[in-house]
Amino acid sequence: MNIESFTADDFDVFKIDGLEPRMDALKERIQPKLQALGEHFSQKLSVMTGDEMHPHVAKHARRTVNPPNDTWVAFAANSRGYKMMPHFQIGLWETHMFIWYAVIYEAPNKREIGKRLEQQADRLVNSIPSHYVWSMDHTKPDVIPHDGLGADDLNSMFTRLQTVKKAEILCGIKISRDDAIKLKDDDFIETIQDAFEHLLPLYQLN
Repeated sequence: MNIESFTADDFDVFKIDGLEPRMDALKERIQPKLQALGEHFSQKLSVMTGDEMHPHVAKHARRTVNPPNDTWVAFAANSRGYKMMPHFQIGLWETHMFIWYAVIYEAPNKREIGKRLEQQADRLVNSIPSHYVWSMDHTKPDVIPHDGLGADDLNSMFTRLQTVKKAEILCGIKISRDDAIKLKDDDFIETIQDAFEHLLPLYQLN
């Protein structure tokens, strides 16, 4: 299956009003691309992690009124779901594309992951590239730039992951719409692959 980069039309899907029209456009324009990315990178991530990684394209099936503001394909070592597992994501909002390592609130072992992240905070300050970003809520586009953060800043996020029921932690890259649509063919694949390689040490702390 050919892997196609995201286009302006893909980002414009999130300007379409109404749940059904937007979902129809998502299924037609974006989900085939996410499916192709899922097939390609599930194989790559399986080799990288040593776990059999399964792709999960977001279906947004529970929505009855509000159309989705973002969409993605997730990769996890579980064929039935990803939300309860540490996982990787590739996706987009209207304004940008994202590539994440994510532990979201459904993960039952958040406390243990938070402790291991806390133990590595000093190392992570220097090993995470400065242009990477963090998020504490996967449902919002807001991010915290890694550049300028110290170990204490990271530890406050890692402690929250351990102590707050709805806490989440995501790390990765955010690529603006304009920059994302310039990525073609090999550059698109290489950008995603490079991000996963930099995020792999976080996954290995699970």
